[in-house]
Amino acid sequence: MRDCRTRQAELSRGPGVDNAFKAWIGQPVVLQVALGDIKVPLRGKLLKDGGETVRMRIGEGWDVDIYKAMILAVEEDAMVLLPA
Repeated sequence: MRDCRTRQAELSRGPGVDNAFKAWIGQPVVLQVALGDIKVPLRGKLLKDGGETVRMRIGEGWDVDIYKAMILAVEEDAMVLLPA
């Protein structure tokens, strides 16, 4: 289990922005994303850190690129840890 379950976007926008999302690649996460005045959680798996964006799989075959500037927080997906 991760020592830090949530990383705030303010931490990832500093000098270490290139490394902020790399620890989460391949992991099931919930991204807290701001879309204008609306804040929404996106559940999926981070696939790639692409500079200004991250690629995330949000369903079977649904890969999307999300601008890092829109990401408020990254959290471990606790729902994955629950038994079916």
